Amino acid sequence: MQLLDGKLLSQKIEQQVNEEVKTLKETCGCTPGLAVVLVGQDPASAAYVNMKKKACDRVGFYSITHDMPENISQEAIERTIKSMNENDSIDGILIQLPLPAHIDTTKLLELVDPAKDVDGFHPYNVGRLVTNLDGFVPCTPLGVMELLKEYNIDVKGKNCVVVGASNIVGKPMASLLLNADATVEICHIHTDDLKKHTLAADVILVGVGVINLITADMVKDDVVIVDIGVSRTPEGKLVGDVDFENVSKKSSYITPSPGGVGPMTIAMLLSNTLKAAKINAQKKKSE
Repeated sequence: MQLLDGKLLSQKIEQQVNEEVKTLKETCGCTPGLAVVLVGQDPASAAYVNMKKKACDRVGFYSITHDMPENISQEAIERTIKSMNENDSIDGILIQLPLPAHIDTTKLLELVDPAKDVDGFHPYNVGRLVTNLDGFVPCTPLGVMELLKEYNIDVKGKNCVVVGASNIVGKPMASLLLNADATVEICHIHTDDLKKHTLAADVILVGVGVINLITADMVKDDVVIVDIGVSRTPEGKLVGDVDFENVSKKSSYITPSPGGVGPMTIAMLLSNTLKAAKINAQKKKSE
């Protein structure tokens, strides 16, 4: 069993981004800029945003957080997004999810300029991903693909089971795997007999937030396990969706949780923002 170390790879990617930022500043005086919209006081969201801010500082990005109260109106957030769309010093816009119940999340995600949609949630970028065209890809599944690539795990022709069908992880994960010529199955809350599907899988990618959902009797020998889920136990410990202790004994490769996919998500956010900044710089150059 070998660990898929996302922490180590994310540090490597950060270093590469940092070097490219220096080059960008030297050649055109451009500093990549990321704006984050944070609504309400959700502790997990605030912690994520803080981690993203620190990562931006480490690689030399300009970053700003629009910290908004829980009861803010839809119109007020829309005005902020429109102003960020028009702001030349902002290359990437990120709306921290989930948003309060009274906010129309879909409308806000559609309002973000697709060229600044570094989270890859705009329908334009979703469409480009599904049709295997270049665009912005959601950070978590993109990070998973980078992790598999780093460890020379080729999914071509492999049976890959994605557990979870969210727009943020499951669906884009399945699209990326399909684009890499894998045979893909998506399982979700209405799937009958999950074990039947996971037992046939060469690679299992799970991200639903259910502690110990995947147990040792549900996987075959030498399976590759990518645990994308994050939950907190009653004792306050962060764990994934996989019974790591027992499943790892049957795995060829497995991600730790935490320390596997989480750091890769932030690394890909930096990578996507750099990509947007380079496109923006090229555009300004040709104008």
